[in-house]
Amino acid sequence: MATLTLPKHSLPSLLPSQTPRTPFSQSLSFVSKSSQSQFFGLTFSFSSNLPIPSSTPAKTSIVAKVNKGQVPPSFTLKDQDGKTVSLSKFKGKPVVVYFYPADETPGCTKQACAFRDSYEKFKKAGAEVVGISGDDTPSHKAFAKKYKLPYTLLSDEGNKVRKEWGVPSDLFGTLPGRQTYVLDKKGEVQLVYNNQFQPEKHIDETLKLLQSL
Repeated sequence: MATLTLPKHSLPSLLPSQTPRTPFSQSLSFVSKSSQSQFFGLTFSFSSNLPIPSSTPAKTSIVAKVNKGQVPPSFTLKDQDGKTVSLSKFKGKPVVVYFYPADETPGCTKQACAFRDSYEKFKKAGAEVVGISGDDTPSHKAFAKKYKLPYTLLSDEGNKVRKEWGVPSDLFGTLPGRQTYVLDKKGEVQLVYNNQFQPEKHIDETLKLLQSL
């Protein structure tokens, strides 16, 4: 007769124990705002060392601070020749202030040359054209000379004026925005136009408004 021999274990030893045999810390960290709780003899320590993901997505505002009907903050910046220019200099005549990302980039060059090619139309409308970017004065001077730009380029190093006017950025904040403002003779904004990827449209829209004033 065959005999079946079982290992010498007591029945409780074959059952899972509620107390872990392998030593480990009984303090586990979880992301929570609670302090402590008990669960099967283990002490769970809760802390808020890690950020708690919010179920509400972060809101990114692209609304400019300067809107139609408002008088924008004044500024004093240096032009491509190193001369100081203030916004108040243009009061009494319409002025087109266009913010652009940078000198010598394809879109900005196209926009600058489009303003140049239509400059006589702006003059006929009695308006001045002013371009603003974060480039320094030497960069503006070289840019204006290379493309024979007949209007003023102002250096807003540090983008202080851009921030004060609330010009929104593009591509999740990685690219300075391309935004154009038309101010009337009283210095009030009559048009705010934003179009990053069709730079020539800025000229069409501004001329259309100026010719209606």
